[in-house]
Parts: sequence; C-alpha cells; structure tokens
Amino acid sequence: MSTSTATPTSVTTWNLDPAHSAAEFKVKHMMISNVKGKFTGLSGVLKMDEADPTASSVEASIDVTTLNTGDAQRDGHLSSPDFFDAAQFPTLTFKSTQVVPAGGLEYEVSGDLTLHGVTKSVIFAVEELSEPAKDPWGNLRIGLSASTKINRKDFGLSWNSALETGGVLVGEEVTIMLDVQFIKA
Repeated sequence: MSTSTATPTSVTTWNLDPAHSAAEFKVKHMMISNVKGKFTGLSGVLKMDEADPTASSVEASIDVTTLNTGDAQRDGHLSSPDFFDAAQFPTLTFKSTQVVPAGGLEYEVSGDLTLHGVTKSVIFAVEELSEPAKDPWGNLRIGLSASTKINRKDFGLSWNSALETGGVLVGEEVTIMLDVQFIKA
C-alpha cells in the first residue's frame, strides 16, 4: 500500500473586473500631438502562482467595437477596414507566454498579442501590482498598470495619408496602457 501526499497548490484564479478596468492607446496625430482612445469591453483571467510568480499566466480579450476616442467620425474610421476592421476582427487578444520579475512588484510579461488577425509577441511592463485588498462586499481584489509599445504596421494597420508639410497623418508607434482590477474567483 502506498500513500501519496498532494502538494498544496499556490495558484489562485483572478477574474478581470471590466467595470474597474481600462485599456487605452495613444498614437501621434499629424506628427504634433497624441490622440488617445479607450476600449471598455475587457475580459480576462489571471492565474497567479503566489509561490512562483514566474509560473503565473494571463489571458485577456478586448471587444474592438467598444472603441471610443471622443469623436464619432474618427471612431467610425478606426473601426473600418482602414484600421481595426471591427466587422472582420471584433476581438483583440493577449495570452502570456512568460513572466519575468523586474524588481519589487514589477514584472515583464511576454505574450502573444492578436490584433487585426495578426499575432505578434509583445512585452508588457507591469508596474504598480497592488497587494490584495478586500472590497466592501468581501471580495479580494488586486490591481495593476501595464504598458507596451507596438508598431501598428506589424499588425496590418497600415493606412495613412501624407501631409503637405511632410510627414504623415498617423504615427506608426502605438502605446498601449492598461489599468486593471482583478477579483479573486
């Protein structure tokens, strides 16, 4: 007769709280200032290994049709085939492949970003990972901020217009910024 002892797991599941989370981006407009946009249709799951954070993982998706830049005409153009082509590619996804400590409660999270039907590896710099806190309803929550930069042309978002004074209407580099909360499942 043999007995086995189960190793206690230190992996916890955390569900993204879309009501208290934001995914934003910014890109140069006319080479003079940034235009910002926001997506509100976020969902995702964080599997946190508290004993070994490098064994943690995250999967998230964004409903591209929830885009808002504060200008309906611009939103319509960004949702068109010139950019996101939301009718054909309604979801943006991220699936982590590696978590690397960057000091303190900061991490570099590598993973596959799929946008406009194209998947590329990106690295999110995660900062401000909070300690767990209990909300007024007894739920345990954590929050974090993360960012990365991509070249939109790498994802097939290549529309542009030349300016009379030189340069282009829309920059190629896009900064993606996340401020998210998770609720322990």
